[in-house]
Amino acid sequence: MLKIYNMKYAYSKISFLILIIAAFFVLSAEAQDKPKIAIFSGPTATIQNSYPLITSNKAREKNGLPLLKNDAGEALTDRLYYQRLAAPVKVYIEMYSAHPLESDVNELYGNPDGYINSDGSFSKRKKSDSAKPVLIAELKPEDGLYPLPYMSIQSDGKPWDATYAYPGAPFEKSRQTFYPNASRIFEEIERNGGNLYAQATYDFYRPAPAGGYTKGLPERLRTDEGSGDIPPETIGEDFFTYGPYGSSQNRMQLAKATNMVQKVMSSGDYIGSIWLEGSPSIENTSYWMGLLIDTEAAMVFNAAQRMRGLVSADGDQNIIDGVNFINSEVWADEAGRNKTGSVMIQDQVIYSTREVQKGDARPGGYVVTGGYGGVIGSMGYGPKLTFLPLRKHTYLSEVNITKIPSSVPGIKMSEDGSITTTQVPVKDSEGYLLSEAMPMVTIYKSARWKTENDGSEDAASEVDILSRIKDDLTKYPLAGFVGEGMAPYGSMISPMDAALEYAALHGYPVLKAARGNADGFMNTNPNNLFIEGYNITATKGRMLLMACILRFGTMPPAADPDHPTEAELAAIKDKIKLYQEVFHTH
Repeated sequence: MLKIYNMKYAYSKISFLILIIAAFFVLSAEAQDKPKIAIFSGPTATIQNSYPLITSNKAREKNGLPLLKNDAGEALTDRLYYQRLAAPVKVYIEMYSAHPLESDVNELYGNPDGYINSDGSFSKRKKSDSAKPVLIAELKPEDGLYPLPYMSIQSDGKPWDATYAYPGAPFEKSRQTFYPNASRIFEEIERNGGNLYAQATYDFYRPAPAGGYTKGLPERLRTDEGSGDIPPETIGEDFFTYGPYGSSQNRMQLAKATNMVQKVMSSGDYIGSIWLEGSPSIENTSYWMGLLIDTEAAMVFNAAQRMRGLVSADGDQNIIDGVNFINSEVWADEAGRNKTGSVMIQDQVIYSTREVQKGDARPGGYVVTGGYGGVIGSMGYGPKLTFLPLRKHTYLSEVNITKIPSSVPGIKMSEDGSITTTQVPVKDSEGYLLSEAMPMVTIYKSARWKTENDGSEDAASEVDILSRIKDDLTKYPLAGFVGEGMAPYGSMISPMDAALEYAALHGYPVLKAARGNADGFMNTNPNNLFIEGYNITATKGRMLLMACILRFGTMPPAADPDHPTEAELAAIKDKIKLYQEVFHTH
């Protein structure tokens, strides 16, 4: 009998173990069923910027400091900031205070946990008519973030009234308002009802972030993807802000960021990605990434016009819309490949990144360029596509990183002053962009009523263009020029045309673009030495020209740019055809 009991007990243990294992696999399968999205932090990102941490009146009162007041001299209500509890705390919540009409139907509610009497004491039973019914909640550190008054003051006992210790303080005396990556933002959105975690899992990357760790960060504290400690970071080199400590990202950092995005998206681990950047510059970065990144996954770009913590801040909803768009898979064709290209989602509008442009610093402030399309769908009541772009993008792009060769022809000046071509390495042994090879492309804008009295067509008056040619010859083997002329023709005043033609004779690709958001399309002229930009803007044309230079290299230079031969002119025009085809199709 004992033997039978032991066998039953053994079978019971085995069955329980099987149930545990089965439950583990079910939970694992559920976790694996969630799509995975890569989140990239870009520079000067208002969408990753927060309202400054201002010392609350509660802290000022506690420390004997003057209170913050409004213009009428009344004490301000404290702004609340998401923070973490260090220990559990019991709170008494007044019933019917979540909405002004809760008490109107108080008969529908359960009993309170007790009452707070007029002297502040708690009792289980109501002792007087003035006693307030309350519900008891225990808030715990593991609950996550809670909105709380900001209690910190400065080391010298003064309150924080802005990001810095005093007006005009150097950067090292200031606190940063930009987040180093988006993980904390996602946590705050989740706490605010964003429901992001139920929809996907997220990995956070810092290709060119707006906030940085000036003292470094141990690996165990990292919330981004990466191995090892983060070394001390420098503003303007590792992270890029705007405001009193503004710093601009450069071409070399664009190469670094492009390489990171390509590595991440070529892993096959992600259904899509979201890139967060400042509202004025994201229009160009989003187009660039859509040209360069070889991926079949979705690529979404988000910005914000108002920083986090302001009334009607728009960034969180843009992020939520980006996640919903990726999860919906409306961007995918029958084979699961991206059919929309890179898109920017702002204020529930889905833009093709080739056509989107910032028009104003307000929600809804984005416009489309070119006059024919640009808006491809809406996020209202769920993602809906109404148009699909015809232009090549991502894995279809003729200038994506996979199709860029390891080296391309560039231009150099020999010791004797002659101009020759040289092979310029543009990718490393692993197939990623070399930062030092990023092309220098400069934009010049034409204007009427500019020429000298004599009406000269001589390029000599365009000293800025001629100086740039000279500087490029000594510093940049890969370079190019963009001339922005009248809409829709791209025509420029004669001296500028002559100077830009002179640049082309040196071997530099020269793009002509129309000013503003031209509705019309430029005709292609096979007889000149310029690439016609179709209906692309000068700023976006610069991005595509940079990509083309990495793909095709520079033009064959004339031995003597002042006296080119017919054969040299024909060679330049033949090379222009490669560029022209890309500008017609991308």
